[in-house]
Amino acid sequence: MDNFEFIINISIIVLLIPTLIYAYKLNKNLNLLRQNQNSLAKLVEALNDATFKAENSIPKLKSVTEHSSEGLKEVVDNAKTLKDDLMFINERADNLADRLENVIRDGRTIKEETPKNASLFGGKKNTFQTGAKKVEDNVFPIEDSRSEAEMELLKALRSIK
Repeated sequence: MDNFEFIINISIIVLLIPTLIYAYKLNKNLNLLRQNQNSLAKLVEALNDATFKAENSIPKLKSVTEHSSEGLKEVVDNAKTLKDDLMFINERADNLADRLENVIRDGRTIKEETPKNASLFGGKKNTFQTGAKKVEDNVFPIEDSRSEAEMELLKALRSIK
């Protein structure tokens, strides 16, 4: 039996050697895990702090957003009003341009119909009203020093009043 006990003891020793090596590696890995556990705890704490700060800044961000959106709403409302005004002015300008174009066209036809040395409307005086003041103006002859475009513009402005 001595041989049998010896064989059993040898086999136990042979099996204990890998067990000891495995236990040593396991202990080493457990130490690394403990060290990393501290850094993991610090990481979780930093994440909690960041979450807390983010939760506290949300109401501030919301109030700033509401304040700036009110200012932006005022600017947009003013812009809409200005847009409407500009559209009205643009429409009026288009109407005036059409009227001016008609006056110019009419002036060209009158020029073609009148003789070169005669004055417009037979030399009669043209009377028009400006505010509370009545003004008489001689209609200019065609050879006047003013250009034809200036005359047409004056005529158009007088017809607007």
